[in-house]
Amino acid sequence: MKKIFLKDIAQALNLSKTAVSLVLNNRGDENKISKDTQKRILDFAKKNNYRPNQMARGLSLGKSETIGLIVPNISDIFYARIAHFIEIKAKEFGYNVVFSSSNENAAIEKELIYSMLNRQVDGLIIASTQKNEEDILKLKEANFPFVLIDRYYPDIKTNYVIVDNFGGTKNMTEHLLGNRRRKIGFISIKSQLDALLQRRLGYEQALTENGFKVEPNYINELDPFDYQDEMKGAIKDMVQGSHKVDAVVFTTHYLAASGLRELKLLGIEVPSEVAIISFDELGAFDLVEPPITASKQPVDAMGNEAVEILVNEIDKKNLKIENERVLQTKLLIRKSCGV
Repeated sequence: MKKIFLKDIAQALNLSKTAVSLVLNNRGDENKISKDTQKRILDFAKKNNYRPNQMARGLSLGKSETIGLIVPNISDIFYARIAHFIEIKAKEFGYNVVFSSSNENAAIEKELIYSMLNRQVDGLIIASTQKNEEDILKLKEANFPFVLIDRYYPDIKTNYVIVDNFGGTKNMTEHLLGNRRRKIGFISIKSQLDALLQRRLGYEQALTENGFKVEPNYINELDPFDYQDEMKGAIKDMVQGSHKVDAVVFTTHYLAASGLRELKLLGIEVPSEVAIISFDELGAFDLVEPPITASKQPVDAMGNEAVEILVNEIDKKNLKIENERVLQTKLLIRKSCGV
């Protein structure tokens, strides 16, 4: 079938290109185009399989109908799942999504922000390295629509969607205490990311509120780029050293998976000898032996709400509406913590 253009519809129906464009862009009612004329245009376009030129349509609307998404690592299952839900929700609003990864590098994140602005995206969703205050402030000062997701800047008032990292980890630690675990280790990543700092604070608060001392020897923070090798020493020290633990809180799903592997290699029985619990989960956590108790993050809600906030900003950006969403995690109790 021959491809038709907007001008072809206008000529066939003896209408102006402006009228046809307005109707095809869902602006017929506001421009007082009759229902009959709108129906003629839409029926003709559908019958002839009309497909709009997205670039031209973007220029006519002042929009590219594209959202930019910047995450630390799109191959990380957590961010891949968030991206999945963002893409689905964005399509409901008529937007496409362009994905990029910063690899936890502030310079790359900065480059990606400006690259996407040059591509004329209508808005940005950013899981930031938290080292780009200057560029986040520039976006804010320019009234450019953007939403921070998973990570935010506590000292900069912006739109964001995050989870309650403090409360989620506090709840995890209290669950272990409730299962009569008293020597609870903590394994995280060396990082100044607010999310990870809050998880450590949640762990420490749970202990102190329940009358237990925070033991520095029970805490290990590993190199983010060498955590698998460092996990071997951390786990060995926790289960065979002078400060043995009876449980371990892991602050990420990949740390929990690595830690469980090391425990099994050492012949440590989970949970009878050491209970384990993870912040966030992998789909396989209910399939491994034993299934791992995990604090599940609402990635679907995170993605959906980020898109809803952003689209509202795009459509009403002069209102300067700021949305701050803190979502709750859900503890999925499985056998890795015992009974």
